[in-house]
Formats: sequence, structure tokens, C-alpha cells
Amino acid sequence: MAVNGDLLYAWTTDENLREKAETGGAVTALLRHALKSGMVDGVFAVRKGADVYDAVPALITDPAEIGGVAGSLHCGTLLLPKQMRRCLLAADPNMRIATVLKGCDVKAMYEMAKRGQVNLDNIIVIGLNCGGTIRPEVARTVVREKLGLDPDDVVKEEIDKGKFIVVTKDGEHASISIDELEEGAEDLLGNEGLGRRSNCRRCKIKIPRQADLACGNWGVIGDKAGNATFVEVCSEKGANLLNSAVAADAVATEPANPKGVEIRGKVENAMLKLGDRWRERYFGALGEGKERLNKIREQTSRCIKCYSCIENCPICYCIECSAKKDYLVEPGVIPPPFMFHLIRFAHISDSCVNCGQCEELCPVEISNSVFLHAIQTDLERLFGFHPGEDMTPPVLALVEESAERDRLIATGSDQIFDIFR
Repeated sequence: MAVNGDLLYAWTTDENLREKAETGGAVTALLRHALKSGMVDGVFAVRKGADVYDAVPALITDPAEIGGVAGSLHCGTLLLPKQMRRCLLAADPNMRIATVLKGCDVKAMYEMAKRGQVNLDNIIVIGLNCGGTIRPEVARTVVREKLGLDPDDVVKEEIDKGKFIVVTKDGEHASISIDELEEGAEDLLGNEGLGRRSNCRRCKIKIPRQADLACGNWGVIGDKAGNATFVEVCSEKGANLLNSAVAADAVATEPANPKGVEIRGKVENAMLKLGDRWRERYFGALGEGKERLNKIREQTSRCIKCYSCIENCPICYCIECSAKKDYLVEPGVIPPPFMFHLIRFAHISDSCVNCGQCEELCPVEISNSVFLHAIQTDLERLFGFHPGEDMTPPVLALVEESAERDRLIATGSDQIFDIFR
């Protein structure tokens, strides 16, 4: 029987599913079992739309259709928790759901739970190790200009072992190093070049252990390489799902190879160090004090006040949005006064999960996620709060006004950040 903390190799016992799925098909088999056994009412995941660059959110209620969400889509940049809240839980808040999420999605799920938008008791979260995602239009450019292939001929893509890999409909394989794609990035606040999204480069949640099960291919070696999934059991709920699937002969497991565990740790540590280096580059490009303020003002002067950053942020759930109040932000002015952005920074920055949606979906390509992530990491150093890792309330929920006023008076400052130094 699996228990919280176990490290296992797992694979589906269904030969047909194993051929269609990736790395042994364990995740797909677990999702199908959760549906068949009645543990959940539906599975919320992504499936391929028009092509490999098109990720479409899907609710699956028929176990026979689970195969349609097998495999990964590294060129799909959706944030599933927000979609889940909008499309499913708004209509049925008590719906029991199993879902598969990358690290930033899992962090978003926790922050949404703190704000009463989802009930984690009703959700089984399977987290996937993630080396990053690539914007669809960037992926097409890479395939066409770097690999010399027709983007429309690609039927499969992967990011593995530091490479972006594609397979065409004719069976041709091609790849290029992620480092090679990203090394040409010079203007990190404008033209980042090719490669992963900026938030993915800075990410340091590569194995989301705050999920119920953390799964992936890192650390699967020997005869199980490519034929099994590495599974970390991270909660009692995750253990129950896995044990139920094993008892139903839907999934088979064995203890993870100790050497594989070591390799998994090395891969994760290498990715974390890479994240640190990218943070230094991005935040260094942003600067500090007046320099940072001026760069933010310059970029946000392109804002057309479409509210896309607010509508797609997993943290934005205020009943009355201060950024939409006439007495704070003058209406009918484009670009909006800088106060529009300051309000958003003040409300969001302590809980930013670096999902990148505010930047990904900005029609004028403002580097919103860089600004918010930089402020969030500053707050993290000051207060020790790590958003999206557990149910700890955010910084702004912990500050008691009179005590904060006393602190500011004692320090002789009226600012937490002296941006004018």
C-alpha cells in the first residue's frame, strides 16, 4: 500500500492505453480509474485542438474518452484553474474533479482556494514535472526557421533533456537545444528571442509536490525508461487514488530505482539553478529604485486598459475592483493613469504565482509578469511568504494596520519599498 512520501514507478496495465499514452500511461490510467470508480464526477485537462500548438480545455465525464487527453502539449499555455472556475465550478461549486496541472497551475489552485474560489477537498490534483512551455507562435517560428520544417507538418512535440523536439507526420524527428534558442535573448523587457516563456525561465516549481501526486519522467531509468512514470505520493488523497487504482488492476507500481531518485534530484536542482540565473537576468534588466519605476512607467504607457491582465489573473477575485473605481482611476483615459497599474501591483504582488497569463494575453505585450514577479520575490525575502505552496494566508492578510503604522513611524519611513532611493 502506498503512503504519503513514497517514491514509485507506475504504469498502466492496459496495453492499448500504454501504446497511446506517454511514459507508461500511469497518469491517464489514474484519471480513468478516478472516473470509473466514482471518486470524481469529471476530469478537467487539456486536449489537442486544431494542431499541436492549440491546447483546448476539456471536461471528460466518460472514462472511454480519457485517451483523448493522453500526452503533453508544451506549446499550450493555458492556466487551467481559472478555466475550471469559470467553466465548471461557477455552475456547480461542489463538482468533484480530477485534474492534471503544471507547477504554476498548482500554485494558482492554492491561491484561488484561499480566496474561496475552489474547494481543494473536492479536487484531486496530479502535478507534472515541467521544464517550461513555449508560445504557439514562437514554436511555429522555431520549427520553420531553426528546424527547416513546415510547422503544419508537426504532429508531436516535446521538451526533454534540455531540447525542443518535434516529430512530423512523415516520422521525421528534429530537435534543438533550449539553451541555443534562449541564448540570443538580449532585450528581456521587449524582445526575448525564441525559447520558453519568460515566466517559465524564472520558474522554481519544477516538481509540484503540493499536488496530491507529483508525476513525470524525470528519474525513470533502466528498462522502465519511457515505459513508466515517476510518482511521488504527496498526500493521503493521492495515496488513496493510487492504492484504489492498483487494487482495481488499473495501474501497477514498484519502488523507484534509488539511482533514478538521485538523477531526478539532480535534474530538478539543475532546473532550479537555471531559474535563479534567469531571475538575475530579468530582474537585473528591470533594475531597482527609480530605474525600475521608470521602466515600468514606460512599458505600461502602452496600456489600452482592456482588463485582460485582470480577467485572466488567478488572484483577481475582488467583488469590487479598485482599478475600476472612478475616484481612483480616471475613466475614459487611454493609456490609463499609472495608478491603474499601482493598484494592481499592490493587490496582486504578494501572491503572484508567476503563471505569466497577464503577459501572455496582453495585446500590447507589456512585460507584466516580470514586474509582478520581481515585486513578489522582494516581498518573499521581506516576509518569508511563498505563494501557492500551501494554505498560508498571503502577506496582506497578515498585516495588522496599527502595528504596521508603529513600525513605519519607528523606521522614519512611510514606504515598505523606497523606490526613490
